[in-house]
Amino acid sequence: MPQEPLSRPVAAGDRDRDEEGRARQARPRDALGRPLPYGEQGVEPIDETPLPPDETLAFARSLLAEGRPFSAHEALEVRWKSCPEEERELWQGLAQLCVGLTHAERGNPVGAERLVERAAGRLTTYAEGGGPTYGLELRELVGCARERVRQA
Repeated sequence: MPQEPLSRPVAAGDRDRDEEGRARQARPRDALGRPLPYGEQGVEPIDETPLPPDETLAFARSLLAEGRPFSAHEALEVRWKSCPEEERELWQGLAQLCVGLTHAERGNPVGAERLVERAAGRLTTYAEGGGPTYGLELRELVGCARERVRQA
């Protein structure tokens, strides 16, 4: 059952929790993941159900096309936390690329560059190991992210 959005700020130390006691953020967020005041209309949160690799990539691409790199990061993070151990560097690196793009869109070039370079390191290490890339050209993705960060 979906939680009702909170209509007031949560008291210090109090956190939004789901039925299992896990922390959940009920506060609305904008397309770049920034919290909005309670009661405002934000973007729809993503479904955090793990998807197969190709579906995860298609979902992340659609979110990026909508101008939602933060949500794309969340979709990739779901996969990273549920994937086989040997693929973690791939999915974490892809998620970090999206966080780098988020920082660029938010006007934080230093954070953007750091995250993209951290992602580049993970993806380079992963590529050297020969794991599946699901049709992604990792070097090209990193180059594209670097260029977007430079242009932001």
